[in-house]
Amino acid sequence: MTDATTTDVAITGDHDHEHSHGLDDKGYVKIALWLALITGAEVAWSYLPVWEDASGLTSFAEVAGLLVMMAIKFAVVAGFFMHLRFDNKLLTRLFYSGLVLAVVVYVIVLTTFEFWSS
Repeated sequence: MTDATTTDVAITGDHDHEHSHGLDDKGYVKIALWLALITGAEVAWSYLPVWEDASGLTSFAEVAGLLVMMAIKFAVVAGFFMHLRFDNKLLTRLFYSGLVLAVVVYVIVLTTFEFWSS
């Protein structure tokens, strides 16, 4: 006889069953290598001398490129390493809305420094 707190695993006796939730080890290594490559591109991107204007400020293209690479890395990490790609779509949208909010706040702060400084 089972009570209301017994799980499906206890009822079926399938204790060794594991849900496949994500990629295999080889897939995770490939993603990690791509993330390392994008990180290297971000570092190289920020050191390119073409982005600075005469006043020494960085250009819009540099910041936009870095934000795009950052968003790609965030989406890959959240999607695969945090398993959001395999999760409920509502939770995925809620989490990715944090990315959009972070980018909007970051752009507002950058705009404030650019337009409101003397």
